[in-house]
Amino acid sequence: MKDLYITQSGTLKRKDNSLIFKNEEIKKTIPVKNVNSIYAYGQININSKLLTFLSQMQIPVYFFNYYGFYTGAFYPRNQTVSGKVLVEQVKNYDNKHKRIIIAKEIVDAARHNMRKTLMQYKLTEESERLEKYEKDVNKASTINKLMGIEANIRKNYYKSFNKIIKNKKFKFIMRVKQPPDNFINCLISFGNSLLYTTTLSELFKTQLNPTVSYLHEPFERRYSLNLDVAEIFKPLIVDRVIFTLINQQMITEKDFDDKLNYCYLNESGRKIFLKEYDKKLNSSLKYPSLNRKVSYRYMLRLEGYKLIKYFIENKKYKAFKIYW
Repeated sequence: MKDLYITQSGTLKRKDNSLIFKNEEIKKTIPVKNVNSIYAYGQININSKLLTFLSQMQIPVYFFNYYGFYTGAFYPRNQTVSGKVLVEQVKNYDNKHKRIIIAKEIVDAARHNMRKTLMQYKLTEESERLEKYEKDVNKASTINKLMGIEANIRKNYYKSFNKIIKNKKFKFIMRVKQPPDNFINCLISFGNSLLYTTTLSELFKTQLNPTVSYLHEPFERRYSLNLDVAEIFKPLIVDRVIFTLINQQMITEKDFDDKLNYCYLNESGRKIFLKEYDKKLNSSLKYPSLNRKVSYRYMLRLEGYKLIKYFIENKKYKAFKIYW
């Protein structure tokens, strides 16, 4: 099963056991059995008949605005809900000691995966700099201190981007989010937004409640556990997709909207990014504890399963750290 990315405006409806997307230019039929989630980047017309069908098939729909930022979603009724898991999940959030154990593991795994990404590009000195933060992570006594350390790790990590990116027009100065102010910030924001929603889809397939998180503070009307899990995988999925797109000249300045100071991807840019992102998600890597290959997409769900085992069976939680 794959995600369905809709980058044009039009109408999406049901016909028998298929989905049909059409506008003035195209008409495309998609067998619903092949669809995992739907990502709508255009203005999409839908009706209650379609939503009922998608709910039955457990297919969520994510909506993004003109700039490619997540605005909302339709989620089917959660069929994996577990009161026992929810109680233990909240207990581990409410207990400061237990919460920071989980949060530290998330930050250290993210640090490790950033370091391994730099090592892939033979940036030995830069990767060693991130290695030194391991002690700081272990010593952190509060979530606020841990978040401060995480911010410093990522700041040092981002400094290395210009040594990886070959195209000097994509020079990276500093991380700016709202709105992104250059090519690189645009790609990072677009990719991170995608990963947050992909992670959310995978967590919904577990018994976890995605509103209860440990590194990020839970918010009203916002899911946050997916933000925690996504931190682990950003360097392995989003950042590596960006490096590939730029260094292989798959994406250039023409794929950005010049009317908005090139800070947002245009339709062609989104299609290119989505194709490579989907390719990365579905690529496989040997997972040590399972002794078999699994896709990066499934790894996101495995993080959820590992948290459940920690909550219910008291099995130590070890966030994914790439091993090579």
